[in-house]
Amino acid sequence: MSLLDLYDLSLQGRRDTPALDVRGPSGQWHTFSFGDLDIRSNRLAQVLASRGVRAGDRVAFCLPNRVTVVDLWLAVVKLGAIAVPINVLYRGREIAHILGDATPSAVVTTTDRAPDFEASCACWTVDALEADASTAAAIRPSGRADAATPVALIYTSGTTGVAKGAVLTHGNFAANALSLLTAWGISSADRYFAALPLFHVHGLGNGIQCWLASGCHMRLVERFEHEQACDWFEDYRPTLFFGVPTMYVRLLDTAPARARAIGERMRLFVSGSAPLPAQVHEDFAALFGHVILERYGMTETLMNVSNPLVGERRPGTVGLPMPLVAVRILDEAGEPVTDGKTGELWVKGPNVCDRYWNRPDATASAFVDGWFRTGDLGTRSADGYITLQGRRSDLIISGGFNIYPREIEEVLTSLPGIREAAVVGVADAVRGEVPVAYVVADTDLDVSAVEKSLRAEIASFKVPRGFVRVDALPRTALGKIQKHLLPAWTR
Repeated sequence: MSLLDLYDLSLQGRRDTPALDVRGPSGQWHTFSFGDLDIRSNRLAQVLASRGVRAGDRVAFCLPNRVTVVDLWLAVVKLGAIAVPINVLYRGREIAHILGDATPSAVVTTTDRAPDFEASCACWTVDALEADASTAAAIRPSGRADAATPVALIYTSGTTGVAKGAVLTHGNFAANALSLLTAWGISSADRYFAALPLFHVHGLGNGIQCWLASGCHMRLVERFEHEQACDWFEDYRPTLFFGVPTMYVRLLDTAPARARAIGERMRLFVSGSAPLPAQVHEDFAALFGHVILERYGMTETLMNVSNPLVGERRPGTVGLPMPLVAVRILDEAGEPVTDGKTGELWVKGPNVCDRYWNRPDATASAFVDGWFRTGDLGTRSADGYITLQGRRSDLIISGGFNIYPREIEEVLTSLPGIREAAVVGVADAVRGEVPVAYVVADTDLDVSAVEKSLRAEIASFKVPRGFVRVDALPRTALGKIQKHLLPAWTR
């Protein structure tokens, strides 16, 4: 079974059903049916084939959210090719690395971005492709694929080193979609408001797959704009929204009556791609009357763990393993830790990528006896809820004690006036490393008061030795904090 067999429940089975709203050049919303999307992608697939794209070829794209991204994804699936999404914020060095590693047949981008790619490989502008597709035959290609066929090569965010390409298959995406539809109760009755970028696995691997598999309606915007977000919620009246923590932080500025009305119409708010502070979780519930469902996934594995749709959505945790996923928490010797103890999460399931592209060394390091080592640290409660403690590489060892930055960050963001926090380890001649906190605060930081509050909540060796107030934390497009870009701390 390929992804297309799953999609055809909508593309063929709901041909006349409205599927997608996108804003046109004039600012008006334009609606496409599932049948429209099937025809459009058939035509684009014919254009790609005429330009030499064959099964197994990589086709990169660097595009903002627009209907052509959907057309392109479906065309790649139908041809048996491999999509290579590129973050629209990337520039020279980042782009060169991906193109040099993935060696795509071509990259599809906008006219204004074409100069960034033309020197590296064939560059096809989206306007030219759309023009050719408008007159192409709407014949579906005869490409064949199964669950083991690669369909996407998605590069990790590279927050701590060179980005690696995860090879994701038709089976990975299909298993993830079916698991999410079941776990989160997604159906054709939902209305999905899509504001996540489609170059990222969150928007592409979760949002697009759940939409096509369920046959629900989707409204796609180019980007999340918090100034307009409430207007969009009120106009579209969605039941389903996937977001990242920074979006929910922004939504906390909504007037109470307006927030409550939006929350009453929503069925499910989901948060992922970065840790959701427990304080934001609680503040959002109080304001919107709706409890966010936090979950945990990775580029390499899609979804691993989720708080339940029915049951307790516990603040600060990512919940329980997904239906098709097994999770172990192991120590450095590869032995299971007891409940409440910190270890590394290892996962196994049909959601896990096939391998890293061109990186047999990284593949061999990450995969052990069929298990994938996530590099993420966490604990499991007695009733099974998993709490993340940060990346293994973020662990701070100070004077022989292990310090997990996430724990300190949670306490900091619970304090009045502190909106966001990031804790990193800084070299120290005596203790090896000491924690330093970077905070985004509404007012001047009273360090002595913050330290006093921290000492009442956590052990003294965990209290940061320095505090740096910043206007904003450096983040990826999906809100993951890039700690290596924080300014240097001076004692």
